[in-house]
Amino acid sequence: MTKNGEESEVTRCLLLIESQLGWGASEQWVNYDFEKLSDTIHESTGVRLSITTLKRIWGKLKYDSAPTLTTLNALAKFAGYTDWRTFKQQGNTSATIEVDEVQPAPVQAATVRKHNTRYYWLLLLIPFALLGYALIPARYKIKNYTIDSNLYSFRADKMVTEGVPNSVVFHYNAEASPTDSVFIAQTWDLSRKVRVPKNKTAHSAIYYYPGYFRAKLLIDTIVVKTHDLWITSGGWLCLAENNPVPLYFTQAECIKDSIVEVNESILKKYNLSLHPKAPRIRFFNQRNLGDLMSDNFTFETKLQSDFNEGTNVCQPVQVLIQCKDDIIIIPFSARSCVGDLQLAFCGTYVTSKDADLSRFGADLTQWTKLRIETVNKHTTIYINDQKAYSFTFPNDASNIVGIQYRFNGVGAVKDTWFENKGKVTRF
Repeated sequence: MTKNGEESEVTRCLLLIESQLGWGASEQWVNYDFEKLSDTIHESTGVRLSITTLKRIWGKLKYDSAPTLTTLNALAKFAGYTDWRTFKQQGNTSATIEVDEVQPAPVQAATVRKHNTRYYWLLLLIPFALLGYALIPARYKIKNYTIDSNLYSFRADKMVTEGVPNSVVFHYNAEASPTDSVFIAQTWDLSRKVRVPKNKTAHSAIYYYPGYFRAKLLIDTIVVKTHDLWITSGGWLCLAENNPVPLYFTQAECIKDSIVEVNESILKKYNLSLHPKAPRIRFFNQRNLGDLMSDNFTFETKLQSDFNEGTNVCQPVQVLIQCKDDIIIIPFSARSCVGDLQLAFCGTYVTSKDADLSRFGADLTQWTKLRIETVNKHTTIYINDQKAYSFTFPNDASNIVGIQYRFNGVGAVKDTWFENKGKVTRF
């Protein structure tokens, strides 16, 4: 993948990312994990790394060329650094600190991945890690301190009640920290894990996408306070992904006759072309759905995407149901492309590599009906009134807080609703 010392730097960066993600050993990652990582890196850094690129870097695909500087900069920024140069420079001057961020994972990774040649470089890092423990023991004594969470405070204040962009001011008190390693973070968004001065009291951030975030105040790696932060959409929100700020469409443009739609005429208005690569379109509706839970609900929607030319011949579409502590992702594609689908549902992960997901292939140029019925965590998914898949998911029930649709180029949605205990909520 890389040559000489550069390979060890890439390995160190990947291990740091793996440790911060907390998704388990990367050799167990499936296509869904790399798709999720691609989305998370994009939302964190504004750079879209393809699933293929990420698989190559992580050694899932054979590739002899070195990663581009753009890729390395994105990975470094995602890991919490300004760019790749800064990552390498700080690694050279304080490698022991960075290695400590991922211990004890390196030793375990070197053992488990001994058949992957890029991890032999990890063996070279272990002596430096041990040397670091001997030379700067104060860095690690934080783990022997007793942290009293009652001595800390943390809250997040949104600047506007609903909608995006939305700025948030985090107010905190961390004067009791025995170390200068004070961080504010969300569990999934590493770009928002930022070091803040222990003697200050405020930190601000801006959110361009709706979502439900579990913000945390950390002392070193210890979470002392959490604050739930909910960025709602203010009704239907339609946008095209763009770096650094998405292109937002007005509700008047994308909602007509109870249909939510971004079509080619709207794209032309904003000088967006379907070729050679169609823009990634998202619809959001994040709102208070009361006591609607993931373990017992019925959901129904109809969707359509009539662009099936060029690079969008497979017409990939995703329907997401977003929960406070979980995610549901239902995939669609043209019938000819069902060989590369991934389904995620509250801890259940299924890929077409080892399961029959053929019923998630449809003629998406026509209205396609999705229905989900979940009773006591047992879920049955129907596509156009035909049973597509059934399973019982493992995760605990979580509040449902919104829905999201992902299209390439154009898409439309209608007749969307949830039902629970006889109560119907229409969108």
